[in-house]
Amino acid sequence: MVINLPEKVKYIIDRITQAGYEAYAVGGCIRDSVLGREPDDWDITTSARPQQVKELFRRTVDTGIAHGTVTVMLDKEGFEVTTYRIDGEYEDHRHPREVQFTSRLVEDLQRRDFTINAMAYNDISGLVDAFDGLGDIRRGVIRCVGCAEERFEEDALRILRALRFSAQLGYSIEEETEQAIRGLAPSLRAISAERIQTELVKLLTSPHPDYLRQAYDMGVTAVILPELDRCMETPQNHPHHCYTVGEHILHSLNGVPGVKDMRLAMLFHDIGKPQTIQTDRKGITHFHGHPAVSAHMAVEILQRLRCDRDTIATVRRLVEYHDYGNDVDPTPVSARRAINRIGEDIIFKLFIIKKADIWAQSQYLREEKLERVDAWDRECRGVIARRQCVSLKDLAVSGRDLIAAGMRPGPELGAVLERMLDHVLETPEDNTREKLFEIFLNLT
Repeated sequence: MVINLPEKVKYIIDRITQAGYEAYAVGGCIRDSVLGREPDDWDITTSARPQQVKELFRRTVDTGIAHGTVTVMLDKEGFEVTTYRIDGEYEDHRHPREVQFTSRLVEDLQRRDFTINAMAYNDISGLVDAFDGLGDIRRGVIRCVGCAEERFEEDALRILRALRFSAQLGYSIEEETEQAIRGLAPSLRAISAERIQTELVKLLTSPHPDYLRQAYDMGVTAVILPELDRCMETPQNHPHHCYTVGEHILHSLNGVPGVKDMRLAMLFHDIGKPQTIQTDRKGITHFHGHPAVSAHMAVEILQRLRCDRDTIATVRRLVEYHDYGNDVDPTPVSARRAINRIGEDIIFKLFIIKKADIWAQSQYLREEKLERVDAWDRECRGVIARRQCVSLKDLAVSGRDLIAAGMRPGPELGAVLERMLDHVLETPEDNTREKLFEIFLNLT
């Protein structure tokens, strides 16, 4: 097998090789190349020690010198070059206490997590695949290198990486690897929230976000997202539904694009249902007020996972309003009010979320529900196309205008602007300075 290495990668490998050492591109970049994908970055492994690597290149950065990693800089682009190593005893289920350098490539490869990530390549030796990563790619399998329990005991984050790679590639998890995940899932409590969030988001934004079901089945979400487990165990005995709350969530994930805020919103849109469940005399379940509860829980969970503020704010709004418009007819007035309340920046994302929600329900009234969302979409697009006022920034009168007209800064000024906006949302043709002054200030 021939892999087309980038020129800078070839240069680094050739430079090290010409100095009498071994060097290979290794890991994820080889996996992606075999799969016909463009690698995000290229890592290089070598028999040369860090100081020997530093002597071969003009510009280097000691990014992980204690663990054998030097970053070689070529035209402002960095390439990590790491000495073959054997990891010592791991501490805290995450980091090796010490590393030992070795001169043998296979000893470096056997410390890696999965067979598909334990392949190396250079133009002289070709593909080095000591653990049948290529075979596992052909079989569509995620399998640990060597003993699965040892790999996960060394680094518990590998549990989430196994699930994430499975979702990204559509691969199954090999039996021994799966059993080790089931047994060692509690060790994820030692992993930082930031690391868990990163892997969870990668899984959710993958082509198979519903593979999160595996994380539930193997006991992983019980540790990192127990709220989902409650949803998986909460029934929905209602004509509009055909799944438990959790299964509905998993099915809905496939209905939105693989972008962070939308997949997170789908994950959390019904997360509050277990807290709001009520059963009537006929045995029908109801979840009154669940959007607000779900939005509050989404914020708490995302903060717990150390998510960024912008994402949290967007997800909160999408979750809070995911049922908006179900009992309001889509008209030009209601569309302007919806855009004002929800935000022009997310209103059309919301309609995609609403459709995904509907497709993950039962077939009861499905076509009518979808048509209603389409009608809302058309009305809102019409408002935007006509450039009608939907917020204070679109209002023809500003606070400065009111001050210039003699009003004092303060709460009353803001209240007047809000009344003007409320009027314009109903009567958009009145959004002129003259008309608003005439109506609200009696100034002409």
